Amino acid sequence: MKVMIVTGGGRGIGAATALLAAQRGYTVAVNYLRNREAAERVVHQIGKGKAIAVAGDVASEADVVRLFRTVDEKLGRVTALVNNAGIVDVRQRVEEMSAARIQRMLAVNVTGSFLCAREAVKRMSTRHGGKGGAIVNVSSVAARLGGAGDYVDYAASKGAIDTFTVGLAKEVGGEGIRVNAVRPGVIRTEIHATSGDPGRVERIAASTPLLRPGEADEIARSIVWLASDEASYITGALLDISGGR
Repeated sequence: MKVMIVTGGGRGIGAATALLAAQRGYTVAVNYLRNREAAERVVHQIGKGKAIAVAGDVASEADVVRLFRTVDEKLGRVTALVNNAGIVDVRQRVEEMSAARIQRMLAVNVTGSFLCAREAVKRMSTRHGGKGGAIVNVSSVAARLGGAGDYVDYAASKGAIDTFTVGLAKEVGGEGIRVNAVRPGVIRTEIHATSGDPGRVERIAASTPLLRPGEADEIARSIVWLASDEASYITGALLDISGGR
């Protein structure tokens, strides 16, 4: 049985990924932080017995351990992990950023991905008696653009995810686990409202070669593909899905 955990799965790219994965035969654990209603809505759309919603802050080690134990008990051993949970903050220059903001950004976007991958490897790795699996990290094209004038801290956190992806892929490749990342560009999701600039999506999208923002479904298709056997010889890859930006 194919079991996928999608962190931050209640909305946006996470929700689109959970829904598509279910269509492709996965049983799905939809992780969420606070918005239980949104996560339960995704579970309802997937259908009874094919998905569960599990609360948890990926920045909390105890929450991550509980998330994976819940999946063990209710769905079985995870075979695919999508490290999608992430945060952004209001537009700020670096000299205006508080330590608390930077620490929270790194805790969720970087530490959270490490902790979830750690628990996944313990279950997937042939070294630990597993049968292999796939991890897909959600990075951002900001990792190579830098986020100047918007959120350098967010971009830096995604740069860390890129390096993490390459390093982990090399570390566990011989143990049956493939690790890849997608780097979305400007995607039409609710996260941009957090930056305090609701018009940002259309403004930046106008400068891309495709002249439009991406949609969550377009990212989900690449994530589910990377997790599938169709991508069986791909690991350590960073796939830009940015409209050419």
